[in-house]
Amino acid sequence: MTETFKALVIENTDGNYKSEIQDLTISDLPDEPVLVDVAYSTVNYKDGLAITGKGKIVRDFPMVGGIDMAGTVVNSLDANYKPGDKVLVNGWGFSETLWGGYSQKQRVKSEFLTRVPDGFSLKDTMAIGTAGYTSMLCVLALEDAGVTPDQGDIVVTGAAGGVGSVAIAILAKLGYRVVASSGRTSEVDYLQSLGAAEVIGRDVLDRDARPLEKGRWAGGIDSVGSKTLATLLAETKDEGAVAACGLAGGTDLPTTVMPFILRGVRLLGVNSVTCPNQRRDQAWARLSQDLDVVKLNEMTTLEPLSRLPELGEEILSGKIRGRVIVDVNA
Repeated sequence: MTETFKALVIENTDGNYKSEIQDLTISDLPDEPVLVDVAYSTVNYKDGLAITGKGKIVRDFPMVGGIDMAGTVVNSLDANYKPGDKVLVNGWGFSETLWGGYSQKQRVKSEFLTRVPDGFSLKDTMAIGTAGYTSMLCVLALEDAGVTPDQGDIVVTGAAGGVGSVAIAILAKLGYRVVASSGRTSEVDYLQSLGAAEVIGRDVLDRDARPLEKGRWAGGIDSVGSKTLATLLAETKDEGAVAACGLAGGTDLPTTVMPFILRGVRLLGVNSVTCPNQRRDQAWARLSQDLDVVKLNEMTTLEPLSRLPELGEEILSGKIRGRVIVDVNA
């Protein structure tokens, strides 16, 4: 009898879009060199778009969803990996053109694998996931731009979400004074527990700003886009920088060149999907140093594979706080 395992499969037949847990076999998996027993995945905003079909994420159907996964190598045709190695994957087209991590087993290209850093369990890496790894890429971008703690406040938008929560914890540990921007007034205590020195409402930034406003921020990490990012840029101080990594508020950017040519503000685009391996390794090494695992655990919940269809809706509705780990074997 052929062994089966569970996976979340996304299908679109004549416009009938659905995501459901199905039984698969090893022969169903992609013909790639490394077979992994998957332990955990996670839920990011992009996963919500893919699961629900509310964003044009999935390019090929049927698709196994999940842009992240962590697990143990079962067998490998690449000598760089051997059975028992602990590995993770973030991005690389997972859940877009390549089958992803919402599966109890997966075959992947070896060049997409990252070794689990010392000090992290498989579960820890998915508590971080793409959202947390992206947060670290944003912090690295601000550091590369010369933004230091003594220059003033750093604002983090979408603060109660995955990117925002991890960014606050990292920045606070590094000594920055962090201002959290959130539309969830009930989450003030949570955001302060992560290290936010101040919490402001979403409406403070989500407005029609003038081309230049009073300089308030030394830098920022933005996962919202649209008016929020435009206002943030208009309020950034001379030679400040903003790392942009998301579009929860929209893909448009209603701004002008004024912040860039009159204040030298820098807009730093952060791409986590096809980020080079050297930068990925740097980000994960820094996460192992600069992210408090206790705070990480406090912002994380654990859910079974069967809950994914509902979780996709919840993350798009702003009902998920912090990070969600998916136990694909539960």
